[in-house]
Amino acid sequence: MANKTASLKVARDFIKFVDACPSPYQVVEECKSRLVSAGFKEIRERDHWNVKPNDKCFVTRNQSTIIAFAVGGQYKPGNGYAIVGAHTDSPCLRVKVKSTRVKQGFIQVGTECYGGGNWPSWFDRDLKVAGRLLVRDEKNVIQSKLVHIDRPVMRVPHLAIHLQREMNDKFSTNKETQLVPILATQSGFQLNQCGEAKSEATGCSAKHHSAFIQMLSQEVNASPDQIVDLDLFLADYQPSAIGGVLEDFIFAPRLDNLLSSYCSLVGLIESCNAGLDKETSIRMVALFDNEEVGSQSAQGAGSSITEYVMRRLSADTQNSTAFEESIPKSMMISADMAHGIHPNYADKHEENFKPTFDGGPVIKTNNNQRYATTAITATIVREAARYADVPVQDVMVRNDSPCGSTIGPILSTRLGMRTADVGAAQLSMHSCREVCGVYAPEQCLKLYRAFYENFTKIDAALNAE
Repeated sequence: MANKTASLKVARDFIKFVDACPSPYQVVEECKSRLVSAGFKEIRERDHWNVKPNDKCFVTRNQSTIIAFAVGGQYKPGNGYAIVGAHTDSPCLRVKVKSTRVKQGFIQVGTECYGGGNWPSWFDRDLKVAGRLLVRDEKNVIQSKLVHIDRPVMRVPHLAIHLQREMNDKFSTNKETQLVPILATQSGFQLNQCGEAKSEATGCSAKHHSAFIQMLSQEVNASPDQIVDLDLFLADYQPSAIGGVLEDFIFAPRLDNLLSSYCSLVGLIESCNAGLDKETSIRMVALFDNEEVGSQSAQGAGSSITEYVMRRLSADTQNSTAFEESIPKSMMISADMAHGIHPNYADKHEENFKPTFDGGPVIKTNNNQRYATTAITATIVREAARYADVPVQDVMVRNDSPCGSTIGPILSTRLGMRTADVGAAQLSMHSCREVCGVYAPEQCLKLYRAFYENFTKIDAALNAE
């Protein structure tokens, strides 16, 4: 068993990360901050790159996807990549582009269900709002400003059981008409004389209630008419916590997939302190937006961004096929959460595969290619786990159960690269608040760090192409 004190230290840093990241935009901003503190420099896709061995850099797209890499001191074009990929987004409620709703004396905010959320878990939660605003300044320049209103400003109230007696026997909700948060009362708004009358608003302000726009404009120190557009997410206001009588659990929103994002990022940063100058490969973390809705976006794993970045790093005027040569020398771990064994629904698991909270990262296999793991890539992960002194588990779904998927098969197909699907076991996946084991962040971090540090050596000892 891992050292509990060390595990708690990592777990507490992780929950700080989660609480700072209520939307993909804050995830990328937090990653950038940690990377800069570790000596990485930001480069832009639109600029010319001059990346050299031992350089540590990162690039972002749409402020919601980030790729960071550390170039080995002995790297030459055509050498391989050790990549860990995860995603920055989670199922949630997102503010509609025209959100004004006023019903029965309540000011409401129209929202859209993003991803495959467990929507009943969003009822009766104190909700905050975060994301980004596009704001026009005095010089007519439109800037993106992140916003995180860290107080409970909305709630989706449940119907009283007295008015729906069958609630505990069967529960269903109309996501358009019943899953709508309340923001204020009309009378309270009128008494406080919040903002301008709705009829006087123009542009973006005309699409949202003035009370909502007033709150946002005050947060970024701008006037309501300066807000050009917005992209906002609702999030659970309750802070993450170490829970359980023995402090065995992490209770937090967005474990899927911020735990993987955190562990892969920190694993890369820490690996740079171990042998980067002797490394022949490039170590990379790729955190994508829009996985929860299929990855088919300019900033998703289904886009060409990963290939573009790799091609630019592999570019060599003396070798036109350096990128193609690098692919069979490379591997990616698709890091995404796994379903742990549920004490109340154990029959949902295949009887030989019951991942536990403290049993280590889970290698996910599906021969119908919902996961990209093969015997070879699973072996590489197990070897990395051996170097890390971390246990690993296996999981396959029942034949009579559907199987989710990840960015693994998408990138494996796009790049033709060896890939393994791996993740920590959790419960309550896609709920407003989720739960995993307190050992999970440290175990995954150590595994990914060992993968970065030892992949080249492991691959050299593997005679199986």
